[in-house]
This record gives sequence, C-alpha cells and structure tokens, in this order.
Amino acid sequence: MKKILITGAAGFLGSHLCDRFVKEGYYVIAMDNLITGDLKNIEHLFPLEQFEFYHHDVTKFVHIPGKLDYILHFASPASPIDYLKIPIETLKVGSLGTLNCLGLAKEKNATILVASTSEVYGDPLVHPQNEDYYGNVSPVGPRGVYDEAKRFMESITMAYHRFHGVDTRIVRIFNTYGSRMRLNDGRVVPAFMGQALRGEDLTVFGDGNQTRSFCYIDDQVEGIYRLLMSNYSDPINIGNPHETTINEFAQEILKLTGKNQKIIHKPLPQDDPMQRQPDITRAKEILGWEPKVSRAEGLKKVYEYFLSLSPEELKAKEHRDFSGIS
Repeated sequence: MKKILITGAAGFLGSHLCDRFVKEGYYVIAMDNLITGDLKNIEHLFPLEQFEFYHHDVTKFVHIPGKLDYILHFASPASPIDYLKIPIETLKVGSLGTLNCLGLAKEKNATILVASTSEVYGDPLVHPQNEDYYGNVSPVGPRGVYDEAKRFMESITMAYHRFHGVDTRIVRIFNTYGSRMRLNDGRVVPAFMGQALRGEDLTVFGDGNQTRSFCYIDDQVEGIYRLLMSNYSDPINIGNPHETTINEFAQEILKLTGKNQKIIHKPLPQDDPMQRQPDITRAKEILGWEPKVSRAEGLKKVYEYFLSLSPEELKAKEHRDFSGIS
C-alpha cells in the first residue's frame, strides 16, 4: 500500500483529496494545524485503518516515520478573509511550510505536488491566463501575502527539482467550489449562497463586471490526481475555462435558490483581479484532462449541501479567533 501525506487535509480541497486517495487504496496521512481547517471534514475517515491524522503545523519541522511515496502540500489559508486576518501565517506556510515539505520529499525520495494558485497571475494583463504568463502582482499590496507566498512556493519547488533532483509537480488552481466550503470564508460561491439562504441582499464588489471561472471540486481533484501521476514538473493550470461576470453569477444564484433579494454593490477591494480565466491547453495535452461538470450541475449539488447545514452553521459569522496567531 502506497503512503501519501496530505497537508491542509482538514480544509475544503484537502479533505476531498483525502477521500480520493483513500478510495484509490492509499495509506493517507492527513496533517493540519486546524487554523482554518475543520476536523468535521475528515472525521468520517477516522475509523479507517488506512488513515491517520497528525495535528501539526507544517511551518515547524515535519517528520513522518517510515517510507513515504507522495506528498500533497495544500496547507494554506485560501480565502481573502482568512489570509488578510493572518497575513504572516499565510506567508510562513507558503515559504517555511513548503521548505519543510520539500526537505521531507528529498529525505524520503517522494514525489511532491504543491498547491499554487491562479493568484500568481495577479490582476492579469493577458487573457485567458496561460502558464507562460509571469503575472501582474503587487508584492506590497494586502493580497500580496497570499500571491507572493505562492510565487515563492513555485520558485523553491523548482529549485529543489533542479538542484536536488526532487520529483515535483506544481498545480495552479483556479476558483473551485463544492461541499465543505465555509459559508463565511469570503469566496463568492459560499458568500452568495449564504446570503440567499439567510434572506440577505447579495453583495457584489465593484461594478460586477469582473469575471471568474468556477471549477467543481470533483473535476479539480481529478486534475490534481492526473498531474501527480504524470511526470510533468512545470506548472499546470487546473480550472474551468467557462467564464462569467459576477453580476451574471449573482443572477444564477438567485434563480437557483428561488429568492428575490436585491443585488447591492460595495467598493472593490484593493488589487482584486478583474479577469480570471484559465488556459487549460497544457492540461488537455499533457494530462488528457478537462472539466466535465457544468456550472448548473455543480451549483445544484453545492446548494443541496448548504441546505443541509444547521441554522447555527448557516448564521455563523466568524470561523476562528485569530488573535495571538503568527
């Protein structure tokens, strides 16, 4: 049985990766410091003999006894609300956390896949974004703590690949949605869903003409799995190229939920990207991957998930007390 370490395992994407690799017959070691993750996302796996959980911060030294075949480094705050509240922790997990995981991969002769993001492109001047575009990022802006942490992650990963011969993969993840997202995490899918379910007006930042491209979680996990199993070391975009404006998306949510709230506008946050659309040519050619789940189908599944939440979960405003962190 092959063994895989998944950091950030109690988060939205990490928990779905745990499910996938358990299903594929791997021994899964899940690691999370639970700053933004939640054990309820993986508690269904605890009874399994092929699953174990380490409550650990990857910015500290990481040791796993015995052999290790693969590492998926997905530990990081991923929502603007989180990484703006804990900017130093965000920078540390992308730098020190990545360094520790790469060191472990080198020691164990393991293949490592690191989770980068479309945010490395910043507010892009090229559309759609392909992997050869270097990006338009402000290193000193408020979002820079996330963007630059991921850009450093890519750089040090390639340095370990070239200098130490570590077998590495880099996935650039575009907007992804699905079950286990937090309603209060600040990302547009759960934000709109939560507001609709609570009877609140939908909040659109800016004029709403900025675009996003949404990938359903099952498609994203499949793309990551195929990348890990490939032998390709350069970055690859994994996302859904079907683009929509935020205004159009808000109307879709209102139609899906059957609500008739108003759409209100607030000022656009600093450095918020105006366009986001992946060029997935490389993923198609190298991985034979492209998304299968339509946005209408995916949103219906996510809406059913959010409908299953308790009133307390639906009304929760804050996820964690971040005081004292970093």
